Amino acid sequence: MTQKVRITVLVENTAEDADLLAEHGLAFWIDDGSQRILFDTGQGSVLLANAYRLGIDLSRLDAIVLSHGHYDHTGGLADALRGSRPGAVYTHPDALKPKFARNKDGTSRPIGMPEAARRALERHRDRLVLTEKPTALGAGLMLTGPVPRITDFEDTGGPFFLDASCRTPDPLLDDQAVFFPAAQGTVVLLGCAHAGVVNTLRYVRRLTDGCPIHAVLGGMHLLNASPDRLSRTIDALRELDIACLGPAHCTGRAATAALWHALPERSIPLHVGTRVEYENLS
Repeated sequence: MTQKVRITVLVENTAEDADLLAEHGLAFWIDDGSQRILFDTGQGSVLLANAYRLGIDLSRLDAIVLSHGHYDHTGGLADALRGSRPGAVYTHPDALKPKFARNKDGTSRPIGMPEAARRALERHRDRLVLTEKPTALGAGLMLTGPVPRITDFEDTGGPFFLDASCRTPDPLLDDQAVFFPAAQGTVVLLGCAHAGVVNTLRYVRRLTDGCPIHAVLGGMHLLNASPDRLSRTIDALRELDIACLGPAHCTGRAATAALWHALPERSIPLHVGTRVEYENLS
């Protein structure tokens, strides 16, 4: 059966409409006609306002998916859960762990799930679905679960740790992506791709028996990427023959510019209010 999958960017670092708000974060609204999924929730400052202005009713939410446990993807969780009808919250168990980033001066700062979001999730613990392997979301939509780290040029993208003293590195095993089959090929939605965007796409290819990937939309966490990593990422995207590339959020300005320069006819802007639509082949 073929049906439309409509994707709307609710939260992103940039907004071009005067009525919409931007923040450092990411959230996608996915509507396939039979279910409505919120993929990440941003920091929480603009989710409700943008949803209202874009005509999206969060009370009709069927499920929430968290790409990983950082604040800029989980901060709006309390607002998303408030008033929404019963539905699952999909997350890897490591997303619930404390998370820290090391500052340039050697100090650290917490970057994990905010306390308000954590409390809200605790109140709805019966809705929690822990994803430690590929998981079906329904109607052909899939969640990768943990992504195998295969490439020799990708890492988590920053000095991330599980403790404030920065002694235990955070491998970010909670990082996961959403994907589904479309008429032109697989569509992949990324939160931050801390597992590496190339690792993620190759894993999706593996999970789909080698089906070509048509579109890749979301954060690619290349803002700290070395020239070598960026060059090899671009080479891999060419090799994978990605037809539509929407770098956003943590991809970083320099990397986004490099991707647009290298793949100008395949790149699209992805900001708050962007809407894209695909034929779901499931």
